[in-house]
Amino acid sequence: MFDRLSLLSADPILGLIGQYTADSNPNKIDLGVGVYRDAQGHTPILATVKKAESILWEAEQTKSYIGPAGNQQFNRLVLELILGDEHTALADNRAIAMQTPGGCGALRVAAELIVAANPKAKIWVSDPTWGNHVPLLGDSGMEIATYPYYDYESHGIRFADMLTTLRESAVAGDLVLVHACCHNPSGADLSLAQWLQLTNLCAEKGLIPFVDMAYQGFGDGLDQDAAGLRMMADQLPEVIFAYSCSKNFGLYRERIGAVGVVAANTERATAVASQIMRIVRGIYSMPPSHGAAIVETILADPVLCQAWVDELALMRNRIQTMRQALLDAMTAQGYGDRFHFITGEKGMFSFLGLTPEQVQRLIKEHSVYMVDSSRINVAGLTPTNIDPLVKALTAVL
Repeated sequence: MFDRLSLLSADPILGLIGQYTADSNPNKIDLGVGVYRDAQGHTPILATVKKAESILWEAEQTKSYIGPAGNQQFNRLVLELILGDEHTALADNRAIAMQTPGGCGALRVAAELIVAANPKAKIWVSDPTWGNHVPLLGDSGMEIATYPYYDYESHGIRFADMLTTLRESAVAGDLVLVHACCHNPSGADLSLAQWLQLTNLCAEKGLIPFVDMAYQGFGDGLDQDAAGLRMMADQLPEVIFAYSCSKNFGLYRERIGAVGVVAANTERATAVASQIMRIVRGIYSMPPSHGAAIVETILADPVLCQAWVDELALMRNRIQTMRQALLDAMTAQGYGDRFHFITGEKGMFSFLGLTPEQVQRLIKEHSVYMVDSSRINVAGLTPTNIDPLVKALTAVL
């Protein structure tokens, strides 16, 4: 049966992990893999997560299934975290959220929901976007198109081109995938004024926003990072969103996320929920329990929740501190004008503006690892590797 299957090439990120692991240089630097790291280069377990797990260890009484919709208390608390507990969509009972295996699971379940509602659906994604968006969404059968987003020369957003493309080429019923904050891979985020213009365009043309929120709290803060999504949910009849707890709770390997929909009214929201549960039953039947129980425990306890908010602020501030440190170090080498954009970006990622040849020199000659596009994970920077990185960069520029 498998004789006709050919060997596929490795995913660029996964291949980079293998290269990095095989490198014997004790001073090698990994800026490729998109996980948060602390000042020692480790991906820590948050203290609040440890506390929640100890509580669960004592309190958990069963390992029975939790149902296709997942942990209902988690669903409610995450929905309030995303929309704010006083949002009109919640008051009107037209918003639903369901637990999924990570943000990837949320994206795929949402894609299957879209295709069930409209088999000819087309979704517009930013150029560039996160590499896994296309297979997660496209493998469901949706047609994928792109809109201009990032300007590699100015390191800014091609917002006028983005609006023009959507206005001239998108049609009613098309979906527009938007990163809620901390755009992956560019770090260039829409301003609130731009969110308003995009919201108005969606209302004008009958486009449906699909908001991917993978980094809430890593940009400017929990409420600030959700402001665009909340605006759309307030002003548009339908919004779809995918949520991940991997980054802001540090629960990468627990695979915990949520898929959500803001519908026109309660009746439609209820119908959507029934469709999502049918889709889930046909893919993985029921989500795992542990990650959602951790998040629920943290968000339901005011003291623990505030401690988590404080930990999240420390992670956010460390990333911004590393952005500033890199700019300061490159400025000292005479490259300040070239790298000025770094401190204006949000979240973990940035394009350094290097050629693929320069990236390969960094890997081969200096053991500095990043993908060929020169997208780096800023969280991979530490006080001890900034100087070696700057030395390597100046050697290849």
